Amino acid sequence: MMYGYEKILETMLGAGALAMITAFIAMFIIVALAVYIYTAWAWMTIGNKLKYKDSWLAWIPIANIAMILQLGGFHWAWVFLILVPIVGWIALLVLCIVATWHIYEKRKYPGWLSLIILLSFVPMMVWIAGIANLVILGIVAWKDK
Repeated sequence: MMYGYEKILETMLGAGALAMITAFIAMFIIVALAVYIYTAWAWMTIGNKLKYKDSWLAWIPIANIAMILQLGGFHWAWVFLILVPIVGWIALLVLCIVATWHIYEKRKYPGWLSLIILLSFVPMMVWIAGIANLVILGIVAWKDK
């Protein structure tokens, strides 16, 4: 049977763990939202610089993939590969990398920079690849060469 101080201690530990989990989830949401805003703004800027008439599509999930495909010279309908599990996702990833390669070259940057995202498939390189991809996207968007 638990006595007063043991029950209080158990309640405090449970509340502390819950607060920590809540803070972690809140921080994750804030970081994810910041990354989404940054990438959407960068792709919209790239679209504007490449004279894409609907660059506002960068803010709409899935439509932004269609925009990237169009900027890279592909038809927007390839975005429907997202509906085909695994094989379609892999094909869409390859198309997006090739489209990004073409976009980077249109902005006068080396196309191979689009391959950096492939490092995210190496287990210990996920964070480095993600940050590098964001930095490269920002440079391509806002630095004129």
